[in-house]
Amino acid sequence: MNPDQSVRPPWLDAPVPPEYPFEETYDLRRGPDLHPALRGLVPFIGVWRGRGGGDYPTIEAFEYAQEITISHDGRPFLHYNSRAWLVKPDGTPIRPAARETGWWRPVMDSDGQPTDEVEALLCSPTGIMALHVGRLTAVRIEFATDAVMRSSTAKEVTAEQRLYGIVDGALLYAQDMAAVGQPLTPHLAARLTRVGG
Repeated sequence: MNPDQSVRPPWLDAPVPPEYPFEETYDLRRGPDLHPALRGLVPFIGVWRGRGGGDYPTIEAFEYAQEITISHDGRPFLHYNSRAWLVKPDGTPIRPAARETGWWRPVMDSDGQPTDEVEALLCSPTGIMALHVGRLTAVRIEFATDAVMRSSTAKEVTAEQRLYGIVDGALLYAQDMAAVGQPLTPHLAARLTRVGG
């Protein structure tokens, strides 16, 4: 900060810029070129929508619908955005459920080439932030938490394991969680169909 308060930074008087000028896409046929480091993650890029079920020792079992968008903007990471809603067995929506956003990043070697390791940095509006480290094997990624942080008002979550895979063109995943005094226990599983990309 300039100690001379009479000098006004030029950005204070700059006009409001237009909307964000760079495209992000889940469709590899348009938008920015895919960063070469993301080639191994291509099968996961797209918009996925489907159904799943959840359970945990401290709650009643439930069914949900979910949409996951995995997109890129030409840089060496993927944007991950998930929104889910509880549904009745016939699919009728009940209410919004979990939200999660973050980034999947390939781990690079000393020569700048992607390895088979992937980091996922994920954040939820319930006050939980997690760093997952995983391994990519063809069309499968297995993640485990390396660190979990939470706000003072968030439920205690101490660990997670996630498995994502492309099976017969669909995105399947399973999530185990250690939380509120429970050991690592199956929590969520879903099958999502590609609806975009």
